[in-house]
Amino acid sequence: MFARERALASWYIGIALAALAIGTWFGPLQALEHAGVNLYPAASGGVTYYQGLTIHGVLNALVWTTFFIVGFFTLTVPYGLNRPLDAPGLNVAGLILMTVGTVLTAFALLTNNGTVLYTFYPPMQAHWTFYLGLTLVVAGSWVPGWGFYVTAWRWRREHPGERTPLIALASLITMVLWQICTIGVAAEMLGMLIPWSLGWLGGTDPLLARTEFWFTGHALVYFWLLPAYVSWYFMLPKQAGGKLFSEPLARLAFWLFLVLSTPVGLHHQFLDPGISPAWKAVHAFITYGVFFPSAMTAFTVIASLEIGARARGGRGLFGWMRALPWGDPSYAAQNLAMIMFAFGGIGGLVNASYAVNLAVHNTLFVAGHFHLTVATAVTLTFMGILYWLLPHLTGRQLWAPRLALVQAYSWFIGMAVMSGAMHLVGLEYVVPRRVALSQATYVEPAWHALLNDAAVGGVILWISAALFFIVVAGTLVAGTRSAARVEMPVADVYQPAPVPAWLDNWRLWLSFAVLLILLAYGPVLVNLIGTAQLNVVGRRVW
Repeated sequence: MFARERALASWYIGIALAALAIGTWFGPLQALEHAGVNLYPAASGGVTYYQGLTIHGVLNALVWTTFFIVGFFTLTVPYGLNRPLDAPGLNVAGLILMTVGTVLTAFALLTNNGTVLYTFYPPMQAHWTFYLGLTLVVAGSWVPGWGFYVTAWRWRREHPGERTPLIALASLITMVLWQICTIGVAAEMLGMLIPWSLGWLGGTDPLLARTEFWFTGHALVYFWLLPAYVSWYFMLPKQAGGKLFSEPLARLAFWLFLVLSTPVGLHHQFLDPGISPAWKAVHAFITYGVFFPSAMTAFTVIASLEIGARARGGRGLFGWMRALPWGDPSYAAQNLAMIMFAFGGIGGLVNASYAVNLAVHNTLFVAGHFHLTVATAVTLTFMGILYWLLPHLTGRQLWAPRLALVQAYSWFIGMAVMSGAMHLVGLEYVVPRRVALSQATYVEPAWHALLNDAAVGGVILWISAALFFIVVAGTLVAGTRSAARVEMPVADVYQPAPVPAWLDNWRLWLSFAVLLILLAYGPVLVNLIGTAQLNVVGRRVW
């Protein structure tokens, strides 16, 4: 059963891994460059610093994550509903669209015609293939979502009155969140950037473009994170020998993310003129509100793991933690990612605080923060998932599990060193991010120690990434074939109880989500669109 779904997931995840391999190569080059060891273009195939920075951000934050998530959900939705995909053609079509988009984007990036960084703010202007390619990646990822919805709808017709199984519900909520929040960047691309890059528009309105981007940009973080939460809530407890502590809390947390994740983008624009401070404050308060489902997640997941640890013989107030399966690379990678995300969440509250944001805005503090989120909480979790998912897809045992364990811990150590140094140097010395510091004339001697620490962490991460791909390749080529396929780990519920109907009510929660978006963004966008002046011409600054 699910052979077709496994084949589709393999294609999505294979492309995701290719993007991660290329993008990760350029990451440590940034840290080394900041420390004065500029390996551009010698070690990068002729790629320049800002070109490499764009490749790193786009491939790692957009292509790797989106392909992996769609591939992962291609398994979790059918598995959760216990039925094959009812419209697999949609999932195939999505794969084709996303792949074509990736090729177009890669063409612009590798020919140095798309060096506009991950945020692609105008008036920096890329080749039209960059914008069209990213649009196809995003729009293409909507299409398999429609396939998931068809499957869920038909399941609902056959199971009236039943609650949607947890793992399927959480996956579906994540895809709906993605389709809602990407309306912003789709409007930016289709209404402004693509016509502008083709010469159909004489200019852009940078403030409107930035606002449409951040409509998507922060909710994108939760599109990255919620698949990790799917594993932390519903799979990791099983790997620890435990059970999900509370089904209602898990459902409520995912619904709250759907409602609260999108209307928070203006906290990224605290320094942008032309937007009322009152609306920025509204978005800041909602950003603080997103902390509550995160806190619920921490409580529920830790309680679930404690159940497993105590079942394994763990004792004491905190001693039970030693009984967790730290020697399992899949479990260790994900638990280490959770630990690192606790610090990333605290940094997120700092960024949402107006007064403190003024001190760290566009410094390396911010780069340190998102390396704790997308580069660790998300990426290290996805690596941990792959340590059971690859055997599930291939029928081969994980090759060199001890090496995989070293990889997980070395990623954690490398990121702690690099991100910690970035936080400190940004906070203490206001060192800017995005900038090629080896070419800057204002670098102060006091910065060097922390920038060197960041470079050391980057090199450790480089080694860890190499170990990861060695394990992946070894599993594909030399992994021992297993008679029994590794099954998807899905935890049972601890002390099951009836789930209220309102925790499985799409109409209710979608209404809340749309209403809050209209309240928080409607007046802002109406004003910006009504006063837009598309007269800022494009600039190529590289």
